[in-house]
Amino acid sequence: MAKKGYETLRIGVFHILPDRDTGDPAVIAKRAEELGFDSYWVPEHTVIPEGSCDDYPGNPPDGPPPSYLYKMPDPFLALSRAAAVTSRIRLGTGVSLVPERNPLLLAKEIATLDHYSRGRFLFGIGAGWNEPECTVMGGDFAHRWRQTTEAIEVMKKLWSGEYVEHHGEYYDFPRLICLPKPHQSPYPPVLLGSIGSPLVYKRVAAWGDGWMPVLTKLDELRDGRADIVERARANGRDPAALMFILFGMDGMWRTADELAAVAAAGADEVVIWIKGKGEAAVVAELEALAAALL
Repeated sequence: MAKKGYETLRIGVFHILPDRDTGDPAVIAKRAEELGFDSYWVPEHTVIPEGSCDDYPGNPPDGPPPSYLYKMPDPFLALSRAAAVTSRIRLGTGVSLVPERNPLLLAKEIATLDHYSRGRFLFGIGAGWNEPECTVMGGDFAHRWRQTTEAIEVMKKLWSGEYVEHHGEYYDFPRLICLPKPHQSPYPPVLLGSIGSPLVYKRVAAWGDGWMPVLTKLDELRDGRADIVERARANGRDPAALMFILFGMDGMWRTADELAAVAAAGADEVVIWIKGKGEAAVVAELEALAAALL
């Protein structure tokens, strides 16, 4: 349970490289659950075209891109491994790059993961920043959010468990069925990630189930939440059903005072970036964070 000042704030952890060297997700998610964390998140980059990360915003000054960009395991397989050894902790993508995946196959993978985990999957999504990666994976980078919007529409249809058809700009198929249905009804929450763009407010209010921004200033969280709530009401949607999850950058939101401020700014949950470079270091970091924050 979170400490005084942020009692209702859920606290999750982001594992940037869930592999054998930096931490088997079966080990890290299990320990995170034992310690009382609410969620476990992993990222996605399927392939990295040579040179395409030279301008990545997270690059160190005068240094090469961080190696984790090239080494990320498949997030759905990583989360399946975590699901098999846990029973409570929620499991999320932070974020899945939707334009780079076939939505029919992705709908099946998500429904299966949610089925096996008994409804613990959180579908954090993004459209990506790496144009060569997006393009080689079949995405329309210039219109990637338009493509993402249609892909989510396709997946929501498929998650109904009924025979459905779709005839759109990017995807076209006759009547077909995709089972099993997700455990969650009607489907796992679709949470839109963002780094700075206010266009996300309109999308969340129209068809998303929540907003999970990467921010450094809590005023942006407070203002963004207010904007989304107003737009959701105008769309006839219940803002209380939306989730607001602050996704932490490396080194941020790691003290009790910071979490109290995050809660006051309107977040329902905060996700802390785990910095450890090896499995033992990651476990030790989780234990230290739990002792300080939970």
